[in-house]
Amino acid sequence: MQEEVENRTVNLAISTTKLTFRTIVNGYNAWKRHHQAKMAQKTAQLPVGKQSIKELIGQNQGVSSIPIEKTDLKGFEQVARKYGVDYAITKDQNVIPPKYTVFFKARDADALTSAFEEFTNRKLKAKEKPSVLEQLNKLKELVAAILPDKVRHKSQERDL
Repeated sequence: MQEEVENRTVNLAISTTKLTFRTIVNGYNAWKRHHQAKMAQKTAQLPVGKQSIKELIGQNQGVSSIPIEKTDLKGFEQVARKYGVDYAITKDQNVIPPKYTVFFKARDADALTSAFEEFTNRKLKAKEKPSVLEQLNKLKELVAAILPDKVRHKSQERDL
């Protein structure tokens, strides 16, 4: 009888071990399928907007470039995002002052020209606006001319 109980105990231990191992293997396979699906989804999405040159060239759609000055790269990036242009900006440090180049997809050429036009229009409008500090200084001068001096003179006090 003792031997039969020992055999059943050993069989129970073996079957639970097999069940646990199968569960672990099935869990791993499910994770692996999920991970592969996630990676396939990630590679299917093409990056949009600012990218590295490697990503831009890797899309196999042809690349063009335009040299620009570093006057307002942030302003250009806002306009490029608005027009949905895929671009990459590089800095050539061998030249003094550094030279910046914007690389973009060849199919985005029309959108990029529109973006550059809007960007330059914004820059010109900003130059036409008078400085807020200059306006403030002019107003200060006008107020100073209108208001009398607040300094009391002793001669006025004696007369009273």
